[in-house]
Amino acid sequence: MRSYSLLLVLLLASLFYTHTSFSQIALSDKAAVSVLTCGPGNELYSVFGHTAIRVSDPEQGMDVVFNFGSFDFDTPNFYLKFVKGDLQYFVTAGAYQDFVGTYQYYNRDVYEQQLNLTQQQKQHIADELVTTLNSDKRYYTYKYFEHNCTTIVNDIVNKYIPEKISMKNSDEGKTYRRIVVEYLDNSFYENLGISLIFGYRTDREMERLFLPQQLLEGLSNTTTTAGPLAQPTVTVYKSTAQHKAPLWNNYYTYALACLLLMALSGNRVVLWSLLALLGLLGAFFCFVGFYSFHAEISQNYNALLINPLFLILLYFIFSNKYAAAKITATVCMVCIALYIIFMLNKPHIIIILPLAALVVILLLRVLFPRQRFLLKMRNK
Repeated sequence: MRSYSLLLVLLLASLFYTHTSFSQIALSDKAAVSVLTCGPGNELYSVFGHTAIRVSDPEQGMDVVFNFGSFDFDTPNFYLKFVKGDLQYFVTAGAYQDFVGTYQYYNRDVYEQQLNLTQQQKQHIADELVTTLNSDKRYYTYKYFEHNCTTIVNDIVNKYIPEKISMKNSDEGKTYRRIVVEYLDNSFYENLGISLIFGYRTDREMERLFLPQQLLEGLSNTTTTAGPLAQPTVTVYKSTAQHKAPLWNNYYTYALACLLLMALSGNRVVLWSLLALLGLLGAFFCFVGFYSFHAEISQNYNALLINPLFLILLYFIFSNKYAAAKITATVCMVCIALYIIFMLNKPHIIIILPLAALVVILLLRVLFPRQRFLLKMRNK
């Protein structure tokens, strides 16, 4: 029965997240514009929550949610486009009850903040939403921090109010990286992966509201000449889910795995395999920084630790050029020292330390070999 229910909900969701055409409507004085904030889900793409905007008018029989977080899995070269940063997201519209029903099924919070706007402001926002939905402007290029479902709603509201939405929220003054690390506190391996893939630009202080919870707090803290911008937050649905990571998804299993690999790296096959894997990963970090339009993953200093030079090091080892291998390993050790110094004030340094220790051990095994196969290389 549960599988049939899931199929039904997915069908409803697919109908909801379909481009629907609306014509411009003259709103009555009973109309309302609200910002909807949805809580996190269990999947990585939903862990930061979601923002949408609702326009309702009982006299017109209208109750529509405009959602800027839709994308098409059937897009050709979907994953390449996502990595490159030119995957097109788009706005969809659907019934408010369907929107809430979907989040109730997935047991995620839904909060509503009705905005205190003039009739003209409401009409302007509704007109822009409908115009966007019915034109090519409904497509946009997603950016982690600059252009997502939250920033777009923020920009639309800001466009039609005299005072901008307040930046006062619980993340004020933090860097983008620190915010992401804190949000992923209960998802360790996801946190580790994102910490490694994000580059230098993530370390700048937050410049705009980019997460749903930040916008919710910002709206609550905004006062215009007419009074508070938002009415008190209404809980439409309160999740009963307890977000617990699997027992294996934690710092301790990660540290244990690093210790185990350190011990096993005395075996040359394990040593070579780890150097190859880390070298390829470092090469990927460097390549994707140039390839992708996502500014957040450019200038990735984590490549100083997970270094593409490991591939050159392996070449020298297989070529029995120990002197060249030793020089390359020494250069890699210097890179790690610089990396650790640079990382001292970074929020993910604790996450990185076991991996850094593993890499150091691998390089020490090259610099001070005990295995016969490396001792033979020393004599050549």
